[in-house]
Amino acid sequence: MKKGSVTIKNIAFSLIILSFLTSVSCSTKNEKGKTIAGKEVVTDEILPKPSWINREPLVFVGNWDAEFLFSHRRGGDPVWQADEYNKQHKEETIIKLKEMGVTMAVIHFYKGFGLDAEKEHMDDARKLAALCKQHGLRVGVYIGSTIGYETFLLEKPEAEEWFVPDYMGNPVRYGETQTFRKRVYFMHPGFIDYMKRVVKIAIEDLKVDLIHFDNTGGRAIQSVFHHPMAIEDFRAYLKDKYTPEMLKKRLGFTDVRYVEPPKYNQPLSTIDDPLFQEWTDFRCRQLTNFYIIMEKFIRGLNPEVAVENNPGGLYGVNSKWVYGVDHPKLHAHTDFFWSEEGNEASVNDQGVLISKIRSYKMASTLKNRVFTYTSGSTLLMAECMAYNRQIGMVGGLLAGDQLPEEQRGYIKFFHNNFNYYHDIHNIADVAVLLSYSTMAFNNDRPYQSTFLVEQALIQEKIPFDIIFDDNLKDLSKYKVLVLADQECLSDEKLDLIRKFVNQGGGLIATEHTSLYTEWRQRKRDFGLNDLFNVTAPEWHGTDSPEDILNIPVQKREIGKGRIVYIPELIPSIPKPHAAAMSSRFWKLPVNSNELIESVKWASGNSLSINIEAPLTVTMELNLKEDKSALILHLLNFDSRNPSVKNIKVDVQVPEGEKVTKITVLTPDGRDNLTAKFSTNGNYIEFIVPQLSVYNLVVIRLE
Repeated sequence: MKKGSVTIKNIAFSLIILSFLTSVSCSTKNEKGKTIAGKEVVTDEILPKPSWINREPLVFVGNWDAEFLFSHRRGGDPVWQADEYNKQHKEETIIKLKEMGVTMAVIHFYKGFGLDAEKEHMDDARKLAALCKQHGLRVGVYIGSTIGYETFLLEKPEAEEWFVPDYMGNPVRYGETQTFRKRVYFMHPGFIDYMKRVVKIAIEDLKVDLIHFDNTGGRAIQSVFHHPMAIEDFRAYLKDKYTPEMLKKRLGFTDVRYVEPPKYNQPLSTIDDPLFQEWTDFRCRQLTNFYIIMEKFIRGLNPEVAVENNPGGLYGVNSKWVYGVDHPKLHAHTDFFWSEEGNEASVNDQGVLISKIRSYKMASTLKNRVFTYTSGSTLLMAECMAYNRQIGMVGGLLAGDQLPEEQRGYIKFFHNNFNYYHDIHNIADVAVLLSYSTMAFNNDRPYQSTFLVEQALIQEKIPFDIIFDDNLKDLSKYKVLVLADQECLSDEKLDLIRKFVNQGGGLIATEHTSLYTEWRQRKRDFGLNDLFNVTAPEWHGTDSPEDILNIPVQKREIGKGRIVYIPELIPSIPKPHAAAMSSRFWKLPVNSNELIESVKWASGNSLSINIEAPLTVTMELNLKEDKSALILHLLNFDSRNPSVKNIKVDVQVPEGEKVTKITVLTPDGRDNLTAKFSTNGNYIEFIVPQLSVYNLVVIRLE
């Protein structure tokens, strides 16, 4: 059917949109139908996740920037863009994707120009979604966060109230070039109401499986919270959070009627102003609240629709201060999240191994998965398979004509061996803590030291998790807890750490760990001084950096526990003050060997796996939930060394199990092989003869 033809379905779709446009509500209701001051009551309830996520292989494509309205207004697209758009919507394109192994398409739907302005493209999206469903592909749809005000205001003039006013003399828009996209205060009831209408069309008319909320990393930037409603919400937040007595202790006064969010556009090393801290907490809370509202609405319409957004991962930026993103809180209400951080898997000219492993590990802890672009190389696909249990985005809707054969082979390998990528949990001996207050209120040494610890664990092939404050309540999985300059820890968290050590856990702490409260107020001594047995450095005042203790590494045992205090992780490439801890600073620390030996000692020399391979080889170790197999992923990040030979592996066998067979699988053009093994106590030893890019080692148990 040609574009513009009238069908019963088109008329029905138009009526659906019209009904939503005419049913304007002046307030937002909670699940019980109650309304409070025109705003929704938000309860932080954890809802069940869609059942299909863990049982199906996920390989996806997307075309969310394809629609003409956006591309014409943005400019810069080639003359053949219309031909490609039309080709993306043809059945033969979907058939090719299905044959290639694609399982989901995330398609264009709503870019923010308005339901009226985007009606034609939404008609196209509806037809494309039906084609995908017809051929067995799941469908996600794109929903933008900004407003294309030139067309949107023609439909809804009152939306002017949603827009953020100029900030420090500049309009608050999307980037430097797309000035036609204005940012809004996303917690405005009118905006929330409109977004619900958009979501409802997607779920009820297009029958989508996933809602992709874009630009999450830009929703809660600092300028957005100078909207008049946001200022009032911030004052209400302070009054609700604290009693008058606590407000006086926090700010020095009790009446917050004239408090304003800070206007600040300079980089900060530390965030000590209590109002800055509270404003950071408030922004994080509001962003989470928006997605709580969206998740609850989506699950209410269809509990099998997945929620996904785009806040970025762990790549060295203080996401709380810069973007209002508190990953643990936010991702309690999502199933997937995008990370467009870059950090393409490689080894750079300075010998730095660059990866997205941190983001993948964070997602695993938070029971999410990461959406990333993986069409650039087989190594990107391998990294996503090993650490993220999917392949990710392999291209646009025309990928069926464009993807190289070797990458198609990886997709086939993933499908053929999907049994080893689901119903598994990762084995981790070490937990690296990212405490909220530490990582929110200090942009310097905590980021440098934490990223260097993680880098050493990655390259030395020690199994570890990245954990957050709430995970301290149950550390039974781990042998070692690492506190890399985690300076801001509450008394409750200190007690949980002591409990872990008293029960036989190993503790590695560096620099100024436990020297501050969660409000970043300096203590007289380390909060964990009873474990460290080390006196804190002399305090020189708020404006002076803390000294590094000039002492050797301290090791001691307390009962069954082992404690190591490392006075400094020495960077090979020091990070400048207030700069992000980006990948150019990820070179292994000068004292990496000392760190790794300390981790091994703190574990009681009983790590689950030991691998002898170059530092450019990484690994991930999983166990099937039914204990039928251990699964070892091996990746070679160094393209200059395309064949690593004779990798020696020692693996601890789960108690009560025995190994029956070891098979080495690879998508790199070699046949599967069976590896011989020997037993040494509760470990088995074997050799992996060759690693090109990626090996999947299956250790069968009974």
